[in-house]
Amino acid sequence: MASADQGRAIALIDCNSFYASCERVFRPDLARTPIVVLSNNDGCVIARSADAKPFVKMGEPYFQIKNTLRRHGILAFSSNYALYGDMSQRVMTLLEEMAPTTEVYSIDECFADLTGVPGDLVRVGREMRTRVLRCTGIPVGVGIGTSKTLAKLANHGAKKWQQQTGGVLDIREPARRDRLLKACDVGDVWGIGRRMTEHLNAQGIKTAWDLAQADAWTLRKQFNVLVEKTARELRGVACLDLEEATPPKQEICCSRMFGKRLRDLAPIREAVATYAARACEKLRAQGSMCKQVRVSIRTGMFNPDEPKFAKGVAVELPYPTDDTRLITKAAGEGLELIYRPGFTFSKAEVLLMDLRQPGEFTPDLFAPVQPERASKAMAVMDAINARWGRGTVRPGGVPVAPDWGMRRELMSQSYTTRLDQLWLVR
Repeated sequence: MASADQGRAIALIDCNSFYASCERVFRPDLARTPIVVLSNNDGCVIARSADAKPFVKMGEPYFQIKNTLRRHGILAFSSNYALYGDMSQRVMTLLEEMAPTTEVYSIDECFADLTGVPGDLVRVGREMRTRVLRCTGIPVGVGIGTSKTLAKLANHGAKKWQQQTGGVLDIREPARRDRLLKACDVGDVWGIGRRMTEHLNAQGIKTAWDLAQADAWTLRKQFNVLVEKTARELRGVACLDLEEATPPKQEICCSRMFGKRLRDLAPIREAVATYAARACEKLRAQGSMCKQVRVSIRTGMFNPDEPKFAKGVAVELPYPTDDTRLITKAAGEGLELIYRPGFTFSKAEVLLMDLRQPGEFTPDLFAPVQPERASKAMAVMDAINARWGRGTVRPGGVPVAPDWGMRRELMSQSYTTRLDQLWLVR
């Protein structure tokens, strides 16, 4: 199988068991201790260290596996997003210094275009691993291919066969690429989920090699264009370019489970105001404005003895805005419309919709627009919070330490983002 883009070199750098690795950076005593990280409110397992994977499945509820964790000496941690986000930024900053072009794909993954980089790219990959580990304490794996999908698969192979690869695998050479494709299940391919794997298996496509050999137009007709592009990428035909600038999101959502069930309107209003304020921070960070906000609430959905209720409503804003005060007020008005007494609510969600970039819309001549003083007020608030910490300046309806807040009883310290929790070396 010939490659159409043999001169192209795309690397995927992926942090190994990222959340668990972050917990270990400042706790060297946990280097040989299995670790799991829990979701919001310590609900279920969302991350596992490699040595915990044989004993714990992803998504298992924490309350059901406490004895299993204790029996195997596995430690559980509440999700510490401030720590993970800061460590991710440190890793990505290092990688950006080592590659001409990068695309931060997720909190623990980064694509890098190494096309034209002189020398042995396996050596470059090992330098990346060494530098990131030395400067951050986070282990990474590096996969190199002629397309993003092949780089993803190479990274999978680098981790799966780490003793043979040393954590770096370059499959630009066609024979090596084909050997990896034949050794990997089709479900190991980027973008091929569980259900799609079942459909492909039913068509006799069992391995990544089978998918690469399948007729692309037939795949588009039977499945969709994404599967077709995946097959082409596995052949070495680059269909996906690196995105140097992340495009603005079309919707922004802030949704949380409450730390405890809520019946009264007042604390739910506080939660909605808090979520709206956080969504507005994200809105301004990408330079967008919002014309519509949707607020929804629901009860727990899995207790058969508990009455069920779920409802949402969209509220139109008078003009496109990024003003936290206006959006929070609209969300509160929406909550008033959908709240029903007599239920115990477990979750609220605020969704900012109909997002627009300034200058991309032409308002009606007589329609109201956001006052300049509102934009200046939001800029000042963001500047203060950026310097002194989130929540230093906040809307009046957002509490400092609510009793309904997310339950995180097993959270580690915020070693890198709070002065009162800095790492102490004695």
